[in-house]
Amino acid sequence: MKNLLKTEEIGLFLLGAYLFSSIGYNWWWFLLFLFAPDLSMIGYALNTKYGAVLYNLFHHRGIAISLFFIGIYLNLNWLEFTGIILFSHSSLDRILGYGLKYGKGFAYTHLGVIGKTKGDSEA
Repeated sequence: MKNLLKTEEIGLFLLGAYLFSSIGYNWWWFLLFLFAPDLSMIGYALNTKYGAVLYNLFHHRGIAISLFFIGIYLNLNWLEFTGIILFSHSSLDRILGYGLKYGKGFAYTHLGVIGKTKGDSEA
């Protein structure tokens, strides 16, 4: 099942890249901004709950898709661009196993626990 989900995410990432190619920006903009949503991790400097909320805000596909379609409706290329970047970044994160965060801590995601946690022992 995990491989099926990763395959689906690869398809969604490729969809994001295709949509990006249709809005007329140079490809280096895509590469430059692809990891920008990770700046939302700065919220974890305050506390885990605020960090999770801020992180999830910038990694939620519903928000990304909404921004994209609002950009189309209002004919605002920069908003379409923002939606595509958020969408593509979220897919890339999910390919790598990073999901939406729980308030318990950065390692606790809707896809499972990532990395080492306090209960892990070193071998």
